[in-house]
Amino acid sequence: MPINQAKVKSVLSGDTLILASVNNPVQERTLSLAYVTAPRLKREGDEPFAFHSRDYLRRMTVGKVIQFTILYSIPTGAKRDYGTVYLQTGQLLPDAAVAEGWVKLREDAGRKDESEASQALFEKLDLAEASAKASSKGIWASTGGNIENTNEISNSNEFVEQYKDQPIEGIVERVLTGDRMIVRLCLSPKKHVQTMVLVAGIRAPATKRTNPSDGKEQLAEPFGPEAHEFVESRLLQRTVEVNVLGLSPQGTLVCTVKHPNGSIAKFLLEAGLARCTDFHSTMLGSQMSVLRQAEKQARDQKKGLFQGLANDLQGASETDATVTRIQTADTIYVREKSGNEKRVSLSSIRQPKPTDPKQAPFQAEAKEFLRKKLIGKHVRVTINGKKPATEGFEERDVVTVMINNKNMALQLVEAGYASVIRHRRDDEDRSPAYDELLAAEEAAQKDEKGMWSSKPSAAKTYQDYSESLQKAKIQSSVLQRQKKIPAIVDFVKGGSRFTILIPRENAKLTFVLSGIRAPRSARNANEKSDPFGQEAHDFANRRCLQRDVEIDVEATDKIGAFIGTLYINRENFAKLLLEEGFASVHRYAAEQSEHGSELFAAEEKAKAAKKGIWKDYEPSIEDGVEDLNLNGATTNGHTDSSAPVKKDYRDVVITHIDPTTAHLKLQLVGPTTSAALTTLMAAFAKHHHSPPASDKSLPNPPKAGDLVAARFSEDSEWYRARIRRNDREAQKADVLFLDYGNSETLPWADLRPMTQPHFSLAKLKPQALDAALSFLQFPSSAEYLADAVRLLLQVTAEKQLVASMDSEDKDGTLWVTLFDAESEGGEEASVNAEVVAEGAAMVARKLKGWEKARGTIVEGLRAKEEAAKEERLGMWEYGDLTED
Repeated sequence: MPINQAKVKSVLSGDTLILASVNNPVQERTLSLAYVTAPRLKREGDEPFAFHSRDYLRRMTVGKVIQFTILYSIPTGAKRDYGTVYLQTGQLLPDAAVAEGWVKLREDAGRKDESEASQALFEKLDLAEASAKASSKGIWASTGGNIENTNEISNSNEFVEQYKDQPIEGIVERVLTGDRMIVRLCLSPKKHVQTMVLVAGIRAPATKRTNPSDGKEQLAEPFGPEAHEFVESRLLQRTVEVNVLGLSPQGTLVCTVKHPNGSIAKFLLEAGLARCTDFHSTMLGSQMSVLRQAEKQARDQKKGLFQGLANDLQGASETDATVTRIQTADTIYVREKSGNEKRVSLSSIRQPKPTDPKQAPFQAEAKEFLRKKLIGKHVRVTINGKKPATEGFEERDVVTVMINNKNMALQLVEAGYASVIRHRRDDEDRSPAYDELLAAEEAAQKDEKGMWSSKPSAAKTYQDYSESLQKAKIQSSVLQRQKKIPAIVDFVKGGSRFTILIPRENAKLTFVLSGIRAPRSARNANEKSDPFGQEAHDFANRRCLQRDVEIDVEATDKIGAFIGTLYINRENFAKLLLEEGFASVHRYAAEQSEHGSELFAAEEKAKAAKKGIWKDYEPSIEDGVEDLNLNGATTNGHTDSSAPVKKDYRDVVITHIDPTTAHLKLQLVGPTTSAALTTLMAAFAKHHHSPPASDKSLPNPPKAGDLVAARFSEDSEWYRARIRRNDREAQKADVLFLDYGNSETLPWADLRPMTQPHFSLAKLKPQALDAALSFLQFPSSAEYLADAVRLLLQVTAEKQLVASMDSEDKDGTLWVTLFDAESEGGEEASVNAEVVAEGAAMVARKLKGWEKARGTIVEGLRAKEEAAKEERLGMWEYGDLTED
């Protein structure tokens, strides 16, 4: 009889083997042991000793190459061959099985008409069986043959709780796919459970199968058959160690399955026949990193599923950067060393969902948690991939941000302020610490941290105290009593204007820096910024946005904004703006401030370096009234009456007289100021005689406060002006001519943009200064007031006068005594005195402190007033109006 060779694939029972060709494993045949029979394993219940019998044969033969001869075949039904097996150990089957009592002779074996060799074998087996019976071996034992074997787990959750993390011996009965199999779990010598098991941590491609719902055949996925064969050849009917970890959403056991050489999941991944699955990460814990590494190894070597796959992360980079803004709890702005600022998202995490009513209230808390940790800090940024552009969002990098060697995303998840994204199977743009994130999320949920808490969010609700002047004044009185109030810059509106949050007061307010003026930035794409307005805004954004600051509140303005000092890293931010040339000093406010000297010094520093708005600054050009030194008069309007009064005389020209108040607009006349204005006006006129196309009309309707070039109706020349009021229906605007003080209502067609920096107010400040005649009070009657204005026009028109600069009000108004430059009458021949003498004004009934201090002048004016009364001049024509 010929001797054949094969590999034992599996064992059906104690007397039957499934053999596979050594050279072609797909070719299989069934071989039963000659003359013997074994108890059967049945779904409805195993026969006594059936498992033991099969297990004896299984342990001896499965996975091993054997030799066999066929003694006879039975053609009835499925053809089955019967023969003997020769093991490499030298043992023979069925001889050894009969001797150990795990099989018995068939009842009809001895009645066959067999050859002498067969008859000799039968007799040998008969003797061996008799010996086994006598020794009560195997199936001939009187007890111990029954094992409770169930095919269903009645309560999967209880089963997991009972056996979790306990190694269980199992036998792989059938391999379905590379990641799922039927396993007999040997819970005890007398109790077995046969159930489906998912291999933890991996997802293998599917094999060909028939859909039970419609009977259609579904083709295998790429590498599905290879994965199936890989596992089957190594595990089918092998003894394995099974660790139960948990349940799948469908209630299937998720387990680690270990071959004596190690975890089958790791070997599958290394061969490129499976991918890691995120859903089991928290069950596996630290073991998941081993599987990730195995998958990476296959990916790098482009094995199996990863054949032809490009490694998109080869260009991934690490950079040092500074966090400039927190947009949400998962998206931030960083500025690289090159100065480039970009928006990035933290890999694999998501902020509390705004659509989830339980999570949404924690958005502000989560953002604040991230702000405190990161804003303004130096971090290490590693790019893990890219988030593609979506509607409303451009493409951006997904990154891991490390600060002090700690993963910021992990800290967010641990605190319960972010959830972990469940990536698609083919999505590789994930955090390298993904498994740690999943574990942290599970722990945060268990401990009810952050948004996983059953309690509502304790996020602060801020009250806006700048929404009305009344609320601002009330809150201002509270804040002015405090010093260095901790606050947060929530928004930067401009170089010197901010939205501030004060957590301890639950207050939100608009805050304006005192003592300085910063150029205005554009509020929208259709508006133009003042020169260096955007640069000032950007500087404030870089230094202050979302930073922890301190503020001192000094006052409120007329619309409810709070005015004061803002400290960033204990430095006065107004000083920093001035030093960069992004603001100028507001002289009166600075002189009232305790920081005045610091602000003036900062501005001088920027002027000397010609920074920002001072880039064209020439020290020879006078800055108008800011260079006035009112000897004998202080800025708060008080004079030391005991000190001798010092006179300060300036050459001036009156450019406009207000018909409603008789207040003046005057220009200082000097070698530098006059020349500077003349030069600027000449250049201004030349520019507007042949302007470029972009300057021929306003790009947008004007707004109150806009600087423009305006054509004066009387001479059709162009001058610098500011919009005071605007009539959109009539398309007209009321403008104030900045260098002459007069105003006019003009159609929009007579207005042009003033964008050239060499015509700006930074180059030459407005030359028309507000002034009023000292010591005088003009009549309230419109008729007499008009007479007074006409008289002033007569005595001042087209004349160069000399002005005694007597004092200056808080709003910048100068109080002056005017003299005709050619007059020789001294103090008593002033224009002020002439106005009183003509009855066009009276001596003020309520004199200011500095006016009272100049008693001699006041007495002289009162004498002229009495003379005008006696002569019934001007306002006195009907007698002394002050008596009744």
